Amino acid sequence: MTSDPLPPAPRRRLLRVLRTVGVLLAAGLTAWLVLAWTLFYDPPLRPAGRADAVVVLAGAAAERLPLGRELVDDGVADELVLSSTGLPGNAATDAVCAEENPDITCFVPDPLTTRGEARAVAALARDNGWDEIVVVTSTYHVTRASTNLAQCSEADITMAGSRPGLGATGWLGRFVEESTALVASFVRPACARPV
Repeated sequence: MTSDPLPPAPRRRLLRVLRTVGVLLAAGLTAWLVLAWTLFYDPPLRPAGRADAVVVLAGAAAERLPLGRELVDDGVADELVLSSTGLPGNAATDAVCAEENPDITCFVPDPLTTRGEARAVAALARDNGWDEIVVVTSTYHVTRASTNLAQCSEADITMAGSRPGLGATGWLGRFVEESTALVASFVRPACARPV
C-alpha cells in the first residue's frame, strides 16, 4: 500500500494557492498585453502640423522613409533629416544619404541606438534653431523614441508612426523588446538634461 505524500487538507490548500497564482499570472499577462497594445501597436499620435524638419529614425527604412518623404511632400517641413547607420535594415535611407541633395540632412548617431539618435536630433535642433520637429519611426517604436527625445530636447516633437507588416509573433516580440527598452529609458535616461 502506497501512502499519499500529502493528506487531503494540505493538498486542497496547495491547489488553491496554485490556482490563485495562475489567476494572478493570467491577469498580469492580460494587463501587460493591453498596455503593450496601447503603447506599441496603437500609440496615441497627434496630427503633424507645420515643423522645422521631418526626422526619420534609422531601421525599417522601407516603411519609415516613404512616410518621411510624404510628410515633406505634404508641406509639413522643407527639410528631411535622415539617420544613417550603414546597417542592413537602413539600406534604403543610407542609399539616399549617399547622394548629394541640399534638401536632405543626414547624420550618424553615436552610438547607433535610439539613445544616440535622441542626442543627435537634440543637437541638430539646438544648432539649427528648430523649435518644432516631426519624427518618423515605426508605431512599435514611437513611445520609446518619444521618451528618449523628450529627455534630450526641449523642441516640440510630434511623432509620426509607420505601420510595419508584422504577424502576431512579430508583434509579440516587439512588445517584449519595447517594454524592456522603455523601462530602461526611465532607469537610465538618454540625456541627463536637454541638449
